[in-house]
Amino acid sequence: MADTRKPAGPAEKKANRRGAARLAAVQALYQMDIAGAGINDIFAEFESHWLGNEVEGDTYLPAEAAFFRDVVSGVVRDQKKLDPLIDEALSKGWPLKRIEAILRAVLRAGAYELEHRKDVPGRVVISEYVDVANAFVDREETGMVNAVLDQIGRQFRGDEFGRG
Repeated sequence: MADTRKPAGPAEKKANRRGAARLAAVQALYQMDIAGAGINDIFAEFESHWLGNEVEGDTYLPAEAAFFRDVVSGVVRDQKKLDPLIDEALSKGWPLKRIEAILRAVLRAGAYELEHRKDVPGRVVISEYVDVANAFVDREETGMVNAVLDQIGRQFRGDEFGRG
């Protein structure tokens, strides 16, 4: 039987490469948070061993390296500004420091992208990071990611989301 699927178009390939970059960025931020790794070591490790390679039997999609670098370096640069925004969006009694490290990485990367990557629609950013969170946590926690990033999206992109 012939394969009737169409090859991925340029927009789809770019989206897949960006999705892979987001996943890698969250993993890199998690590793930096847990192991205290420096940004240059993280870039070297991910770009030479992870992005587009096979690791422990899993093949990682080729990622848009510039996008990966932008998200990771942007979160590192802006973390002191992003964390209070995320704290404010979280339920009272659950400050960011009480959230699992992988979710902190997802929320920080999503918040950074909502503020700085206006080339990507806000709802796409949120959907992508909910998908990334899905790879690591339960559905209930992905709902929290959606709610927090939606709140932050409304702050940075009120015109896209509508205020309120």
